[in-house]
Amino acid sequence: MGLYRVSGWFVCHDVKYTGLAECVVERDTAPTEADAEPLLWPLADAQLERMYPSEGGATTRQNDFTSVTVQKQPLLGITGSTGAVGGLVASRLAHYAPVLVVRDPARSPDLGLQVRSCEYAYEPAAVAALRGVEVLFMVSAAEAPDRREQHRTFIRAAASAGVRHLVYTSFAGAAADATFTLGRDHHDAEQAIRESGMAFTILRDNFYADVLPAFADESGVIRGPAGDGRVAAVARADVADIAALVLRDPDRHVDATYTLTGPEALTLTEVAARAGAVLGRNLRFENQTVDEAYASRAAVHDVEQWQLDAWVSTYTAIADGSCADVTDDIATLRFYRARTLEEALTS
Repeated sequence: MGLYRVSGWFVCHDVKYTGLAECVVERDTAPTEADAEPLLWPLADAQLERMYPSEGGATTRQNDFTSVTVQKQPLLGITGSTGAVGGLVASRLAHYAPVLVVRDPARSPDLGLQVRSCEYAYEPAAVAALRGVEVLFMVSAAEAPDRREQHRTFIRAAASAGVRHLVYTSFAGAAADATFTLGRDHHDAEQAIRESGMAFTILRDNFYADVLPAFADESGVIRGPAGDGRVAAVARADVADIAALVLRDPDRHVDATYTLTGPEALTLTEVAARAGAVLGRNLRFENQTVDEAYASRAAVHDVEQWQLDAWVSTYTAIADGSCADVTDDIATLRFYRARTLEEALTS
């Protein structure tokens, strides 16, 4: 038994629409073109119904397929599906029958997909969970003092299990000396991936636009030493779109690094005003000194120094311009621009 991707371009003359329908099927042998085309008919109808709703519900239109292709579909593995980005990627690629690799199967999304469990830090279980996976989407591990070793352990496991292409969510400006301290963890993971022998695609995400309002306290104030620095924050939905695009056709993105940003760089004062208008909240930004930022967080949270450093350096990385560069990678890859802050908060 094997997985095969069936794709077909079709034309609906009724509404002058051209679209692409595709699905993944499990078969003993590859379907012929004659067998494959009927698999695509209901998908084309459903796509047209979404674009051009008919009166009284779904209807079957006359669709002419101009080309149908059948190709071997590599088994995809998706981590992080219990979180925001990984969950979006899993839903976008559910029809590709990926394997969901999670820590807690009880929290995995109900998409009718195979679920395997492991933790990044336990190599034997990770190797077992990744057996047969050819292309792997690796969401970075949760913030932790041993995060680098967790990443390296899971990357070793992927290589040992036979994964041939790894797609990793990194951070814009990841470097050994990145101002944002967690960006140093991402740099270390990138190095491990490059040394692993696997093909790779690195997605360097800026801070998430739809998360920035959550920095505000109960009174609606975002406090930190960001000054008038700017951040080209990106929508998580855009990151998921690009990840799905890469995973659909990984051979087009071998050993590529993309920096994913929003369409503009904003100060946190601008973020607060614009996000507040969308959310119906009175949000504002209040600058702090670095010392004030450390003291105010230490007074409320009993956490280790590395965590305080990560929180405060989120703002200092904005202050020094580390997160201000706007790229066109999203627009270049998918042919339309990245979401604005307002679109990130409402999509």
